[in-house]
Amino acid sequence: MQPFDRPNVDRLLSTTRSVRRRLDLERPVEEADLVDCIRLATYAPNASNAQRWRWLVVRDPERKQAIAQHYRAGIYEAMQALLERRRAEGDAAGVRHSEAVLQLAERLEDVPVLMIPCFQGEIAPESRYVDTVTLFASILPAVWSFQLALHSRGLASTFTTAHLVEKDAVARLLGIPDGWLQACLIPVAHLRGEALRAPERRPVEEVISWEAWPQA
Repeated sequence: MQPFDRPNVDRLLSTTRSVRRRLDLERPVEEADLVDCIRLATYAPNASNAQRWRWLVVRDPERKQAIAQHYRAGIYEAMQALLERRRAEGDAAGVRHSEAVLQLAERLEDVPVLMIPCFQGEIAPESRYVDTVTLFASILPAVWSFQLALHSRGLASTFTTAHLVEKDAVARLLGIPDGWLQACLIPVAHLRGEALRAPERRPVEEVISWEAWPQA
């Protein structure tokens, strides 16, 4: 087997991250790049290889405007309150995060592409935990592959879910039929500025437990 270029693969995995402030709202995203990234995403593992997914690519200004309104309805007030609390607590990192989330919410309709991955299934009130997890396990690996493919092409994204507070209205707007679930919303744009660096993370030794959960 031909070996992978491990340093570049490791760099891609460690530097693909949520981008909100540095999305280029002026430069269009090429359709061919989106198609290539979705094609790569469809190689992701999924239950029984059923491939029960549909990738909605939204570029129409009026539809983006409507989605943005639903998105703001799902996040704005709560995030404003969280921002004020973080400011009062002197949580500088939390303030930066909340400000970035609000900045994206305010300009969401200006992002060149809004991607909504959907998958076939239903979450009933009586659904078992394992059934719900299994549903999402068939789309989330593909979503992450899509974001990795974007980053490898100089495109940026972030995984968001605020619009799901008004998911039924978004489904009507986009004609999503019954029996299909929206996994998330991914704003897609070119990256502004310098290349992304790996974010700070806790030492891996602090998050590994061997054989069983550590006992106090």
